[in-house]
Amino acid sequence: MKFKTKVIHAGQEPDEATGSVITPLYLTSTYRQEAVSSHKGFEYSRSGNPTRKVLEECLASLESGSFGLAFASGMAAEHAVISTLRPGDHVVACGDMYGGTYRLFEEVFKPFGLEFSYVGWEATEFERAVKDNTKLFWIETPTNPLIRLIDIRAVADIAGKNQIKLVTDNTFATPCFQQPLLLGADLVIHSTTKYIGGHSDLIGGALILNDRDWYDRIRYIQNAVGAVPGAFDSWLMLRGIKTLAIRMKQHEENALRIAAFLEDHPMVSEVYYPGLESSPYYELAGKQMSGFGGMVSFKLKDGNIDIANKFFKKLKIIALAESLGGVESLINYPSVMTHGSIPEKQRIAIGITKDLIRLSAGIEDAGDLIGDLSRALPSA
Repeated sequence: MKFKTKVIHAGQEPDEATGSVITPLYLTSTYRQEAVSSHKGFEYSRSGNPTRKVLEECLASLESGSFGLAFASGMAAEHAVISTLRPGDHVVACGDMYGGTYRLFEEVFKPFGLEFSYVGWEATEFERAVKDNTKLFWIETPTNPLIRLIDIRAVADIAGKNQIKLVTDNTFATPCFQQPLLLGADLVIHSTTKYIGGHSDLIGGALILNDRDWYDRIRYIQNAVGAVPGAFDSWLMLRGIKTLAIRMKQHEENALRIAAFLEDHPMVSEVYYPGLESSPYYELAGKQMSGFGGMVSFKLKDGNIDIANKFFKKLKIIALAESLGGVESLINYPSVMTHGSIPEKQRIAIGITKDLIRLSAGIEDAGDLIGDLSRALPSA
């Protein structure tokens, strides 16, 4: 099946009991057994739920993977992956990353004896950081918040040569525009809260992989810890997925028009969007992505928190808020909001400065969004 067909049908056969074409909502915590250890595949909804099972199968199919696992949040999914490591193991991660991931690594797992190194976005930097105890490479592409691209195949080649597993956060691109497993990644992670859910009405996370042993280990952790989505969130996620392909097309169209507008604005000093021909990642995007995505970041000329707040207050359509990937446009101030947990010196070195703005382009009329930005941006 092609992607547009998968989002509608993958893992989502009509219900056997009733013929319902929409996956039923199984609001149950437990399941009747005919005898001890004699059941119909489900015992307790922390361990497995029919609605969640369909979601996991669908997500695996979208990423061209063998196994999918759904979690209560993207952070719960990340926690499960890092929980497969042991004290003394080493992770090399891209420095331009979500602040919550950095916080998880440094404040939750580092005290338990795990080691983390942060590098840039060039594959050679990952290679130079390899140690005898390196077990994982961890990348985001596009990165959050500076929308940089990392060459997945190049990093995967280095990982394979050194018997290191590559984890790729595909939240920004979605499987609609990028499928890291096909480029050599070992595991794909999503905050399904974002584009996959798509309507800013749920929290969720997902992992997709092909390695059966690693899947079994993570699934054991998923059950043991219990950070799983409920049936209703799983059902909402499946509903959101059905429109993923058409939503991403509109997100991308709007983001490209907004990026072009911002690039020409006299009060914007820099624009980060791989769909612009001026972007240093334009060529790489053409190689590993089938679309440029809906995220745009930019820097206000001589910007600071006071100027940023004046700009945000003038916006009428675009909302200042955490998160991204919903049908509505959202704007964010990374240095204080999503990336405030990263030490200031480190933030500045990455490029997360006080003039940086991150925009999630929704699916509203692009002219309305550009008009909103035009009215709110400072005058030259």
